[in-house]
Amino acid sequence: MDIKVKRLRPDAKLPSYALPGDVGMDMYSCEEDTVIAPGERKVFMTGFALEFPEGYGAFVMDKSSVSTKLGLKNFGGVFDAGYRGEYNVGLFNMGDTSQTIQKGQKIGQVVILPIIHANLVEVDELSESERGEGRFGSTGIF
Repeated sequence: MDIKVKRLRPDAKLPSYALPGDVGMDMYSCEEDTVIAPGERKVFMTGFALEFPEGYGAFVMDKSSVSTKLGLKNFGGVFDAGYRGEYNVGLFNMGDTSQTIQKGQKIGQVVILPIIHANLVEVDELSESERGEGRFGSTGIF
């Protein structure tokens, strides 16, 4: 599938697959070096916009090295096919030390997925299932 990408800032690093077969394209911060204190959240602009066909969506996901090594968790990040604005990555510092995101640093990844639009049918009852209304831990903790 061809996806159109527009560079919105001259210094932006466009999203890219690091290795053949990767699911997500790395996204890079276009902001000047920024410190995120523990418990703080910040939105980082990436300097690009995408165009892809209807029937698909772009989902911003964690970059595992950023989340596991730095304690920064992605929040938000669903982009519709009709959106033509600048993509961004929201990061929340779940750790106990401040983290610095440098300009040009990998901060997340964007995954393009097919979307199914559901036709909701209101009913009075739902069919029975093995799980039923079981919630958190209903299938066991371990």
